[in-house]
Amino acid sequence: MLIQSIKMRLKMSHLYRVLGTASLALALMVGSGQSYAQDSSAAAAPAGAAPAAAAAPAGGGGGGDAEKGKTLFTNNCAQCHSTGDDVLVGPGLKGVQQRTPGKDWLYKWIKNSSAVVASGDAYANQVFNKFGKVQMSSFPSLTNADIDGILAYIDQQGAPAAAATGGTTDQKGATTVTAGAATSGPSELFTIVLVALLIVMVLVLGVLLAIATILSKAVSPVSAEGTATQSSFAQRLKQGASDAFNNSTLRSIVIWLFLLVVAKETIDGAYSIGVQQGYAPKQPIAYSHKLHAGQYKIDCNYCHTGVNKGKSATIPAANICMNCHGVIKKESPEIQKIYTAIENNQPIEWIRVHNLPDLAYFNHAQHVNVGNVQCQTCHGEIEKMEVVEQRSSLTMGWCIDCHRRTEVNTKGNAYYDKLVALHSKDSKEPLKVANIGGLECSKCHY
Repeated sequence: MLIQSIKMRLKMSHLYRVLGTASLALALMVGSGQSYAQDSSAAAAPAGAAPAAAAAPAGGGGGGDAEKGKTLFTNNCAQCHSTGDDVLVGPGLKGVQQRTPGKDWLYKWIKNSSAVVASGDAYANQVFNKFGKVQMSSFPSLTNADIDGILAYIDQQGAPAAAATGGTTDQKGATTVTAGAATSGPSELFTIVLVALLIVMVLVLGVLLAIATILSKAVSPVSAEGTATQSSFAQRLKQGASDAFNNSTLRSIVIWLFLLVVAKETIDGAYSIGVQQGYAPKQPIAYSHKLHAGQYKIDCNYCHTGVNKGKSATIPAANICMNCHGVIKKESPEIQKIYTAIENNQPIEWIRVHNLPDLAYFNHAQHVNVGNVQCQTCHGEIEKMEVVEQRSSLTMGWCIDCHRRTEVNTKGNAYYDKLVALHSKDSKEPLKVANIGGLECSKCHY
């Protein structure tokens, strides 16, 4: 027994040395990877610093106040112009100083474009004719300094585009690529760490198998003669599994657990029938609520005209789209689909996203006009959705919870005076929708 104990200690000591070596190797790998990433970042920094410094004067727009220019642009120009290449009512203003006759010309044009066109200026008439002879608003109240600020803001908006592509352009037009050098270090570090972790996992698995083998030999059954009988680990594992399976108590517990899990999954599946939460179909025309309701702040009621008047919020007709797109972005492929539908006298086949079963009655006007419920309450943050999806479950339980939480707006409405007085006698809580019949079956099912 003493000899066996010494042999076991020697084996365990050998295993500890293997683990120590593996840990040291992992630490060295991670340390070298971090050093490489830091060296890569340090090497990339000088390359990116010089172009950034060179680009600073361009973003300044000749000394204009870009912050003030942002406010002026938003209040006066954003309705018709973008700071990029996109054409709205008028052209995109990216690089406007480079393609126009000069800053003095821009001062005159912005303050009174009609006078410049009437003077016979060739470039002014070219722009005027190119964009459908739409008359640009005049801004005589803007000073030259104000215009410098607007131009500085436009240049500032255009400046990050070069950096985002992975390079910067100097005054001679040469492009210096820096993004690749800055990102190669961390990427290679991740690969090194991943490989090191895989190696450690393999080593740990080998160690565990070795320990299991040693322990299995240490606990080998002893025969009647007192000598240890050799029994493999797999054989004992098989015997243990067989004993567990033949144990009626353990077998009953496993069967009941299985039945309970199956029953729960079945009930959950039954509850989810008809629930389309997360449904976000691709529409025939790529309409973005994020752009229209979010960026341009177009009121939901402008397109969904029935939301304050009837049961349905209504799908916008094509003529509502044409109120704006008869002038704006006519060349867009998505807008051309609207033109095609109008020319062929065919409806646009929008795919319905929110759909209640016929057994449930819901009235938009009752909730929006009377209850002052916001669109986001049921539809989620629609102003942030590029593609509309069903955010809420719209189940009966979801509606009931809303009725239990929502307070009735009784201020300034004599209709509720007696109800509030009666409710106050029995409760100190505010009057909720549930207190005025919001939980009655016939309110939604009739």
